[in-house]
Amino acid sequence: MKSILVPVDGSDSSLRAVKWAMQEIQDRNNKPELHLLAVQPPIVSGNVTRFFSAQALEDYYNDEGQNALHSSLTLLADAGVAFTHHVAVGSIAPTIIDYAKENGCDHIAMGTRGLGSVSGMVLGSVTTKVLSMVDSPVTVIK
Repeated sequence: MKSILVPVDGSDSSLRAVKWAMQEIQDRNNKPELHLLAVQPPIVSGNVTRFFSAQALEDYYNDEGQNALHSSLTLLADAGVAFTHHVAVGSIAPTIIDYAKENGCDHIAMGTRGLGSVSGMVLGSVTTKVLSMVDSPVTVIK
């Protein structure tokens, strides 16, 4: 394992995935790189661009992404674990997979479900989509 990608959304489930990845890194002699990714779904209303500038939307996505990353960034910084982080905008599962490919992440660790409205599912819809679309190993953390 050379590089681990952990998609985060601010949920307890994604924070547990970050803790798992942190432990994996600390337990290995050959330390894999750690990437955190917060994907913000685009606002789909066509009218939004009439009322908000492109810069205002970009600032909104960045603020929401930073909010999602906050707990994970704090945890990793306090533990002294090296990492990179990024906020992206797009359809969540394909954006996760594209980021993994573009950045050479050969392993993905993610929570079983995030902050979505359907909490009764065994696996969240994003986790299920990533599992079905990716070629690299995925560790799903409950």
